[in-house]
Amino acid sequence: MYVKRVFDVVVAFFGVLMLLIPFVIVAILIIADSKGGVFYKQTRVGRDKVNFELLKFRTMYANSDQLGLLTVGDHDKRITKIGYWLRKHKVDELPQLLNVLKGDMSFVGPRPEVIKYVELYDLQQVQVLSVKPGITDWASIEFSEENELLAKSVDPESFYINEIIPSKIIQNLKYINKHDIWVDLTIIFLTLKKIMIR
Repeated sequence: MYVKRVFDVVVAFFGVLMLLIPFVIVAILIIADSKGGVFYKQTRVGRDKVNFELLKFRTMYANSDQLGLLTVGDHDKRITKIGYWLRKHKVDELPQLLNVLKGDMSFVGPRPEVIKYVELYDLQQVQVLSVKPGITDWASIEFSEENELLAKSVDPESFYINEIIPSKIIQNLKYINKHDIWVDLTIIFLTLKKIMIR
């Protein structure tokens, strides 16, 4: 775990330094595109059920999350013009480097979920909260087109709860049972590959 934390801190630190100018450019584009702040904060459940504020670049119009937690496909009208691009290329996730530096998250680990859905976990599923959540994981790779899957569903939330969450947790438990620095590097590489293909 010590090696993992050192890796997280070093890579996140230099990542923030390298991306400082792109961050400023993205911030300007977000402000120019719609009213509201640059960042979007959402309470997520971390390791040992400790809540934390997850950071993202804002991709939706202000207060749009009050209309629902899930976004569906490329035609969700709550998403801003620049927001579509940020989401497509996963740029909106980059502020989570700050979550990694703070210690709330790791580069690799089960994606943190909102309280509403964590409360539905059974005794086996809640095991995913035994490790630090991450920016990416096996489930993120498998469900890289999650929004599109939800868009095709008649009832997106039910589909998310009954189909996607259980499938993600299976992948999360797989990671918890077998992970080391090489597994983490493999997941990071495959995640970057997915983003490049998109």
